[in-house]
Amino acid sequence: MAQGDISAVQEIEKSSFPDPWARETLEEAIETFSDTVFIAESSGSICGYIICGVEDTGEERYGHICSLAVHPDMRCRGIGTRLVRRAEQAAMIQKATAMQLEVRVSNTNAIQFYTKLGYEPVFQICGYYADTEDAIVMMRWFRF
Repeated sequence: MAQGDISAVQEIEKSSFPDPWARETLEEAIETFSDTVFIAESSGSICGYIICGVEDTGEERYGHICSLAVHPDMRCRGIGTRLVRRAEQAAMIQKATAMQLEVRVSNTNAIQFYTKLGYEPVFQICGYYADTEDAIVMMRWFRF
């Protein structure tokens, strides 16, 4: 993902989330996580993206999926799966031992999607989102 992709990513973000990221936040993410942010394209147009970072706790390194979305017209085609797997690969290259993410408790489609990819719920965070909805933290541990 590059700075020039932000407008297309913003459109996908707006069609996917009730609280889309601001342009400045996307710009910062691209700058901060340059090795772990990716887009998917179809027929020359951006149809999905993933923003991921690698965090070092001092004891472990974890990948963290910050945002993932696929254009509504392009869902259920394997694009999200390929984006997640690409981000996991990038995190492993940086010696991450697992990948984590937060998902709205009401987003049953996303929970099912991540479960299918091997992610497990580990705990819940009360009032995580701006509208005070809770989040489920899910993780997938990499086996080397």
